[in-house]
Amino acid sequence: MSEPISTAPARSKKDENQALGRSRGGLSTKIHALVDALGKPLALLLTPGQAHDLVAADAFLPQMAADLLIADRAFDADRRVLQPLAAVGKSAVIPPRPNRVTPREFDRDLYKERHLIENFFCKLAPSPPATTRPQQISWPQSTSPPLQSGSIDDTP
Repeated sequence: MSEPISTAPARSKKDENQALGRSRGGLSTKIHALVDALGKPLALLLTPGQAHDLVAADAFLPQMAADLLIADRAFDADRRVLQPLAAVGKSAVIPPRPNRVTPREFDRDLYKERHLIENFFCKLAPSPPATTRPQQISWPQSTSPPLQSGSIDDTP
C-alpha cells in the first residue's frame, strides 16, 4: 500500500538556512552576540524573529570562556542557563523575571556593565543611513558603488 501524497507546497530550498521569522509585523531577524569584558564580539548568532533568546544561550554557553555572564531578564532560566553555569563553576548576573515566585538576588552595580553589549549593537547600526545610487550611475562590472553617509545632493 502506498503512502498518502502531500498536497502542501514544498518549502523553498533558498530559505532553509535563512534566519527569517514571520510575524504579524512582517519578516524579522534577531542578532545575538557574545562579547568580552571590553565589548568586543566573540560570537554572533542570527535567529528568526520569533525565536526565544534562550536559543542563543544554548549555542553560546558551551563556548563561553569567561567566569561571569551578564545578561538580561530573558536569560533568567534555571535549567537552561543558571544551573549549567553553576555546574562548571561560573556565575551569572541576571535580574530575575517579575513572575518568579521567589526572586533571586543579583549584583545591581555589576549589572550596569551590560551597557557594553548595548554599545556593541549601537556600533552595528549606522547613525546616518548608507545610500547608493547604482540606478543613476553606471559602475564597471568588477566594482560595486561606494557607500556614502547621509543624503546625496541631486543638484548638477
